Amino acid sequence: MIKTLPQFQSGDDELLYNIGVVARMTGISMATLRAWERRYNFPATGRTEGGHRLYSENDILQLRWVKQRIEEGMQTAQAINALRHMDRNDLASLPSISYKTEQTSNFYEQYQNSILSALFQHNTDLADQIFNDALSHISLELFIQNVIIPLFTTIGMKWQQHEIGIDTEHLATNYLRQKFFFWINNGPPPLTQKPVVLACAPNELHEGGLLIIGSLLRRRRIPIAYLGQTVPLEDLKRFILETMPAAVIVVAMTEATAKELINWQKVMPEVAQPSTIHFFYAGLAYIEHPYLIEITPGIYLGDNIPKAVDLIEKLVLERH
Repeated sequence: MIKTLPQFQSGDDELLYNIGVVARMTGISMATLRAWERRYNFPATGRTEGGHRLYSENDILQLRWVKQRIEEGMQTAQAINALRHMDRNDLASLPSISYKTEQTSNFYEQYQNSILSALFQHNTDLADQIFNDALSHISLELFIQNVIIPLFTTIGMKWQQHEIGIDTEHLATNYLRQKFFFWINNGPPPLTQKPVVLACAPNELHEGGLLIIGSLLRRRRIPIAYLGQTVPLEDLKRFILETMPAAVIVVAMTEATAKELINWQKVMPEVAQPSTIHFFYAGLAYIEHPYLIEITPGIYLGDNIPKAVDLIEKLVLERH
């Protein structure tokens, strides 16, 4: 007989989330969620009138707990069985989902400060532990948006103000870069569609914003072709014509590198044809020098990365 799963907290069993949202929040693919329900009756989801699955906060907490056990080496069946035999009080002691806006400010700030402290002490093992702890409580998307994006800004500011040396700045930013590369390469199964190409403008070396956009898109199952730093327009043109992607995103952080993009349509007229490929651009250069937006063809993504990702996803999926 299958033992009933314990509840984490009363009041957290309202059915709120569809399977797509849960896949994003937990990092577990929709195919895996369906397979677990079919094989193990886990979690025992509710249904809409139309028969679509609905999940509660309890379900999400339990899914994350099982996922973490699997990542530690347990077999799926063992992890689910272990969850079913846990004491209700043990589960109730775990933190509730921390995406609620009224809980986030101090919560995120504590993680920012803890990670900064570890990296400024050159202790990447401790930083790893803090990352793992944070991601056991909140979704990767919210972690990136509310912890990692401010971290990039703080690290750069402290280097500019000579509070840390270039060695520490390099260690901290390269540590974060490695995390982003992992998330881009190990996201949920991508959709079967053409990729989104991500590149830095010619002579542009700063790729933090590009990595953030790539990671968030990858969490939404958008396939990514990551070209990275300082991509000449002729090479970008050749890659685009070979792959015919769904969209291109180019980031420029300085006025000089942003000026390299002004004439991109002349370099790649085939790409500039109406309704061919979405050409997005973004970066600090356009925030500090707004006149560049008026003379750069394409779609400017603005200064809010989460909103930019929403726009990219919307336009790419409309074309899919």
